[in-house]
Amino acid sequence: MKAKGDKKEKSYELRPGQSVELLKELHILTRDGAMNQDSRRKLKQVYHLFNFIEPLLVDAQQAHPEIHLVDHGAGKSYLGFILYDLFFRERAPGSTVWGIETRDELVTRSRELAARLGFSGMKFLNLSVADSIVSPELPERIDVVTALHACNTATDDAIRFALAKQAKTIVLVPCCQAEVAATLRKHKATALTNALGEVWRHPIHTREFGSHLTNVLRCLQLQAHGYEVTVTELTGWEHSMKNELIIAVDRKLPAKKPAERLAELLATFGLEDLRERFA
Repeated sequence: MKAKGDKKEKSYELRPGQSVELLKELHILTRDGAMNQDSRRKLKQVYHLFNFIEPLLVDAQQAHPEIHLVDHGAGKSYLGFILYDLFFRERAPGSTVWGIETRDELVTRSRELAARLGFSGMKFLNLSVADSIVSPELPERIDVVTALHACNTATDDAIRFALAKQAKTIVLVPCCQAEVAATLRKHKATALTNALGEVWRHPIHTREFGSHLTNVLRCLQLQAHGYEVTVTELTGWEHSMKNELIIAVDRKLPAKKPAERLAELLATFGLEDLRERFA
C-alpha cells in the first residue's frame, strides 16, 4: 500500500483487513491516510508487540474459543484496539477485550471510538484494580491480562488482578517504577555498611537499579505462583528505554524455590516493607 507525502511518495504495508480508520484515530496515519517517519516507527512497534502476543492468544483459544482479555491501565486503549483489530475482530468472534481505566474521560472516549468503528466486542470500565477484582461487570474467568506502560505500581496492580483471577497468560511492559527505588533510598545508610550498598550509592544508580530489581522481583513473584516467565526486549533501544517485555504463562510449575529466592532478595536489599506487594 502506498501513501503520498507532501513532497515524495512513501510506501508502507498494513495487515490485510486492518482498519485504516483506527490507525488514523491512533495517529499512526494522518487524516488523509499518509505516513511519516514517526508513524512508521509506531506501526513497527505495534506489529512487533502483536507478534509476541498473537501466539499467546492462539494458545488461549485452544482452552476457550471465546477469550476474555483485560487490559489494565488502558489509558486511550491503544493496545486493546490494536489487538481487537488484528486478532479478535475476525479470528475470535464472541470474545471480549476489556479496557480498565480510572480516568473517566478516557473511558468515555474509548467507548465512543469503539462504537464508531463497530468494535462490539470491546468494553471499557472506569474501575480501580481493587474494584475490578470483585466487579460483577467482569466475567469470573479471565484468560489474558495485559498492562502496557502501566506506571509504577500499576503494573503490580495488574499482576495482583491476574493472580486473583487465575489468568492463564500475563503480558507486561513495565514503566517508571519508583517504589523499590524509594525504599532502597530510605535504607541507604544501613546498606552502605557493606560493599553491596555501593550498587545504589548514587541517585541515578538507585533509580536504575531499583527499576531493574523491581522487574526481577515481579518475575520471581509470578514464578512463585507457578508461572513460566520469559523476559525479552519489546523494541530496539533507539525507540524507548521502557522496553522490557515480561510474558508469564501459568504452567503450574514448582513454586517453592522461586518463593524462597524472592524472600531472600527482599531481605538482602532491605525491602521487607514490600513483602506484601510481591506476595
